[in-house]
Amino acid sequence: MSLAENLNHIGPALALYIGAGVVLTADLFSGRSAPRWMLTLLTLAVGLAWAILLAMGDTRGEALSGAVRLDEFSLFFAVLIIAATFAVTMASKRWTDSLEQGAEFYALMLISAASMVILAQANDLITIFVALETTSISQFVMAGLARTDRSAEAGLKYLLTSALSAAVLLYGFAFLFGMAGSTDLPVIAEYIATVPEDQRLPLLLALVFIVAGFGFKMALAPFHAWVPDVYQGAPTVVGSFLSVASKAAGFAVALRLFYTGLGGGDSFLAEDWGIFVAVLAGVSMVFGNTGAILQTNAKRLLGYSSIAQAGNIAVGFAAVAAGSTIGASGVMFFLGTYAATNLGAFIAVQVFAERTGSENISDFAGLPKRSPLLAAVLSLCLLSLTGIPPTAGFIAKVYIFNGAIQTGHDWLVVLVAVAVLNTAISAFYYLRWMRTMWLDEPEDETRFEAAPGARAVLVASAVGVLFFGIWPAPLINAARSAAETLL
Repeated sequence: MSLAENLNHIGPALALYIGAGVVLTADLFSGRSAPRWMLTLLTLAVGLAWAILLAMGDTRGEALSGAVRLDEFSLFFAVLIIAATFAVTMASKRWTDSLEQGAEFYALMLISAASMVILAQANDLITIFVALETTSISQFVMAGLARTDRSAEAGLKYLLTSALSAAVLLYGFAFLFGMAGSTDLPVIAEYIATVPEDQRLPLLLALVFIVAGFGFKMALAPFHAWVPDVYQGAPTVVGSFLSVASKAAGFAVALRLFYTGLGGGDSFLAEDWGIFVAVLAGVSMVFGNTGAILQTNAKRLLGYSSIAQAGNIAVGFAAVAAGSTIGASGVMFFLGTYAATNLGAFIAVQVFAERTGSENISDFAGLPKRSPLLAAVLSLCLLSLTGIPPTAGFIAKVYIFNGAIQTGHDWLVVLVAVAVLNTAISAFYYLRWMRTMWLDEPEDETRFEAAPGARAVLVASAVGVLFFGIWPAPLINAARSAAETLL
């Protein structure tokens, strides 16, 4: 394969890496007058267009000596991650204009997004680890970039927990490499297909370390402790980026590894790791929802909500162990709808905090009188997070829970029952927030509006939540096609 063909396979990520350098160079020569916001949007537009062109073409297969793989699965996540980053950038202009390190913020976000795109393509343990660490380093610097006490604390907590999870993950990778003699995922899969069952224990130990390492990125309990603190302390735009793009990348690489490297549902280890993931999913839903009930800060509540939603997504991941392609497509469909929903909620909180200086839920009282658009979009997103029709969140939960039930495994049916019960619990704090907005009287009735970029993201989020709630077929079909390439 020629150099041009190799570069084309990683084109979307390459465009973002180059764009990060362009943003920093422009800032070096022009300072704060550099059009860094526009350059970042242009870079993301190029990366997104490249990914769409690859999806429409027939370029597929391995590149860089098998280190990465271009297929419908990786392209699905490339589009999702870059589109989410574009939305976060659109909504961040007002905040970054007041930030001395605005160019550094945009460059770090582009590097993080590019590394997550590579992460979805990774076909080798070394590639996975390097891409994972590159995106993690960028993110904990972004979390502490505001240089306030809360932001510095968030960055430090993210750094320490990220370093610990990286060590745990690397330990699991070392077990796999030591037993299979290769870091290539297809070679590891061939080894596991022929390994005698007397080597089951060390493989299970490797799986425990790997799931623990990825559990950090996916915000699954008991590896979730960093989430509420980082979401609350980090700038809101960083929290929105972490809640959507980082979570999508975490599930993407986990699906790739367990399908391609560990044999998916065909491996003799499948039920073992499936039950392990199912337990983590149930614990995440319980911890996330019960923790959210007690919160008074909007960003902290969304942090606990993110943990609970990760548990919902993990229901589909657990179904993968039963050989269900619906499980994998359910994870991907849920992540697509979750991106639209959570971005809308976070950006609404960001706009509210910028205009009022408060993140307390009680201060959202009377929001329809102060900003009708903000109230409408936030309410719609909260309904979607709850799983109430006709929102995309309702379809996502039905689809992913149905995929788990169709496997016929009793332990997955029990997990779905736990998920449905937790959905009822989540309705309490989501709808309580809505009641505060619509029924309580505001102390200050001063009206305000979102900036044009944030307003565009809010409208797009609301349209996405309703569109995929009423007509989910396009996204479901895309998720199914992407999931089938993993087999």
